[in-house]
Amino acid sequence: MSIKFSANEIRYIALFENMTGAMVKDCIIDDENGKVTFVVKNGDMGLAIGKGGSTVTKVQKAVDKGVEVIELSDDSTEFIKNILAPAELESIKVLQKESGEKIATVATDNTNKKIAIGKKGINIERAKLLAKRQHNISNIVLK
Repeated sequence: MSIKFSANEIRYIALFENMTGAMVKDCIIDDENGKVTFVVKNGDMGLAIGKGGSTVTKVQKAVDKGVEVIELSDDSTEFIKNILAPAELESIKVLQKESGEKIATVATDNTNKKIAIGKKGINIERAKLLAKRQHNISNIVLK
């Protein structure tokens, strides 16, 4: 599935890559919550964050929004774990229905479920969007 970026997203990606040296695979701008989420290539997390978070702090000042960095993984369960961090998950199962639709079921306790869902459901909605765009997973169900 190819992702079409808006002009704003392309600007943010270019800025992020220039400032960090990390390669961006996906970007979501959430103006409503003042947040930009970057998905970086597997192995580029250290570059993106920088020593003591210095690099990501510079990016936050440049874009004047909160910045979140998620590491991409070819393994869909690992990627879901990365998206929902810092929530501690007990298990992740990705099942493919006969229709070809993929659904991820995530098991965790109530405290971590609140973290995974986030304020007004923002974290789980972002997780669903990224899982769809990167691994063609149509839904994430928390149990």
